Amino acid sequence: MVKERARILVVGGGYVGMYTALRLQRKLKRQLRRGDIEITVVSPDPYMTYQPFLPEAAAGSISPRHVVVPLRRVLPECRVVIGEVTAVDHAVRTAAVTTLAAEQHGRAAELFGYDELVLAPGSVSRTLPVPGLAEHAIGFKTVEEAIGLRNHVIEQMDIASSTRDPALRDAALTFVFVGGGYAGVEALGELQDMARYAARYYANLRPEDMKWVLVEATGRVLPEVGPELGRHTVTQLRRRNIQVLLNTRLESCADRVAVLSDGRRFPTRTVVWTAGVKPHPVLAATDLPLDPRGRLRCTAQLAVEGTEHAWAAGDAAAVPDVTATEPGATTAPNAQHALRQARVLGDNIVHTLRGEPLRTYSHRQLGSVASLGLHKGVAQVYGRRLTGRPAWLLHRAYHLSRVPTFNRKARVLAEWALAGLFKREIVSLGSLEHPRAEFERAAGGKPPRRHPDPPKGSS
Repeated sequence: MVKERARILVVGGGYVGMYTALRLQRKLKRQLRRGDIEITVVSPDPYMTYQPFLPEAAAGSISPRHVVVPLRRVLPECRVVIGEVTAVDHAVRTAAVTTLAAEQHGRAAELFGYDELVLAPGSVSRTLPVPGLAEHAIGFKTVEEAIGLRNHVIEQMDIASSTRDPALRDAALTFVFVGGGYAGVEALGELQDMARYAARYYANLRPEDMKWVLVEATGRVLPEVGPELGRHTVTQLRRRNIQVLLNTRLESCADRVAVLSDGRRFPTRTVVWTAGVKPHPVLAATDLPLDPRGRLRCTAQLAVEGTEHAWAAGDAAAVPDVTATEPGATTAPNAQHALRQARVLGDNIVHTLRGEPLRTYSHRQLGSVASLGLHKGVAQVYGRRLTGRPAWLLHRAYHLSRVPTFNRKARVLAEWALAGLFKREIVSLGSLEHPRAEFERAAGGKPPRRHPDPPKGSS
């Protein structure tokens, strides 16, 4: 039995936020229906994005709407609030939330009270003070960015095929990706495959005309799969005529020229920034303890260290890795840990409400898988290394098993089956950026002014 009525506030609707709320919803079903428990999920988006599928969405292998999971459908017993938490005062158990309605009326943030707090806002792109980065680069963390990047790549091919200016053509067909982690390598591999396929439908474009560049500041790519598979990945990418530049940094991308630390210069209209992430800024606006990297200090039971009734997991939390041999090690900020931490976190909140002992989070990573494009991949599972098509199939099988809800699993599987029977889609829906432009023109109005260098894809 739950001791007393409790208000649970979940900040964030990503992996940890959604799965924690889902776990609580299942464990406390009776109490929720009686009104003894209230669960509120605050998220800036009404859906959870399954990020491992973003590269395939960008390449057109999966429909964008199947990469996201609607929170209200998955969490019918929870109250879902679309907004952003701007500050947390745990001493008085309140969180300041800016909602869409508050913005429309010009009001300040609303205060949400709670008894148990789950902080799972995730992470944001870690940027550096690189000249021109904010004006010209695009990230790769959201479904909007993935589709915007797809539209942008196809638009650059349209520009290159319709111009006689060799400098403009060369810049349009040069694509620079910064960051050799999962996001950068998988996005580059999938988009290069898509662009090479699309080139066959342009009379004056050849795949060899395109220049793909991967810039990595360290000496290896895909560190999660181990050094041997990392070297194999570099070899495979270079065989596909992709320039992989290790121990190299992006110094500037101002004036649409990517300047690298080794002195190379690439005139380009496409810079994709995937060089790591950092904890969400809202963590700095709380009175909870943070580690030097800006993450919440947590115990192995996923409680925020030194406090009561505050919990965290995922990218926002420094969770001790009890399976590691070196002291002070924390769990990696990946989906594999986030999904399992969410289950333990949800169980521990229930145990707290019932006055029961807490569980300790313990999980040894099983392995890593990465896609390098259609029918290409690398994987390390239980110490065994796989490459090529077997690794690619394992990558798809693993993520299909992990994407939430049977509905999404069935839709993604159906799309993969259809993609094997029919040709790739090479359509750019650039008009999605300004859907009212055509109507405003027809009505005699003034369409929105185009930015001279749209930073987020086609306009």
